Amino acid sequence: MSSLKSAKHLLMFRDWSSHEINGVIEKAIEIKNDPEQYRLSLKDKSLAMVFQKTSTRTRVSFEVAMTQLGGHGVYLDWRTTNFMLADIRDETQYLSRNVDCIMARLLRNADLTAMAEASKVPVINGCDEKYHPCQAISDLMTMKEKKGLLKGLKLVYIGVHNNVCNSLIEGCTKTGVRITTVTPLINEPAIDKELVEKAKQTGLHETTLDVKEAVKDADFVYTDTWIDMEFFLDSKFKEKKEQRIKLMKPYQINSELLKESNALIMHDMPIHRGYEISAKVIEGPNSIIYEQSENRLHSAKGILLKLLGKT
Repeated sequence: MSSLKSAKHLLMFRDWSSHEINGVIEKAIEIKNDPEQYRLSLKDKSLAMVFQKTSTRTRVSFEVAMTQLGGHGVYLDWRTTNFMLADIRDETQYLSRNVDCIMARLLRNADLTAMAEASKVPVINGCDEKYHPCQAISDLMTMKEKKGLLKGLKLVYIGVHNNVCNSLIEGCTKTGVRITTVTPLINEPAIDKELVEKAKQTGLHETTLDVKEAVKDADFVYTDTWIDMEFFLDSKFKEKKEQRIKLMKPYQINSELLKESNALIMHDMPIHRGYEISAKVIEGPNSIIYEQSENRLHSAKGILLKLLGKT
């Protein structure tokens, strides 16, 4: 168990410098290229993984990462723990005395913040309604792998302004990537006006609704689901879902939109084929979606080593 008194957390990128973000990305690439060198880096270390939201990539990447680094991941379903019944600070006080790091995928950023304030060990935001920094680090890693550098690249994000969009804006502008967001719909719980304003002040972030013009000179075109995963199959959300689809359909990533673009195509998954992106583009030669998703594993390793002081 860690004896950290003032832990470094990854809740968003506000308190992370460009140097720190780039360092994790470079370490993740290094680990990917030489995994054997890091097999015992987290020997006898434990990671608690607390899930209130559904997950495929976040759970698999962090659990496998801990195993491949010589440590152990403990999966905790929120609904089967006393986090359901007690104050999150009390449960976190206990949990952080047993493990070396906590990764939590929660519904509310306020709960993530409370958890970090109570924890004696680093807390990683595995996704909440405002931010998804682990995804952004994986995305930036993928971009650097493909182009050799980040500074000067252009990424166009097309879709709903959500948690993924926030972390991309913050991560891109802190690493020198120009990011254009095409977001006709804003997910209200995700709004972070301070983050967006700071990003615009860097000169690296702009918004537009001219989606065809935006993609022409893009190095990467990125999209995400139009409808939060927990609502996609919810019958109570049917009317709102139909409204969103009608509004967003002109912004689908498809062959027509990309006919004048050579951009590489990204999606953080899960994918709703035929909605935010066409099947043809997913399987097309410019798609790097599955490589991007694989990099969640390698970037998780980079994040863990950084926060546990093993870099």
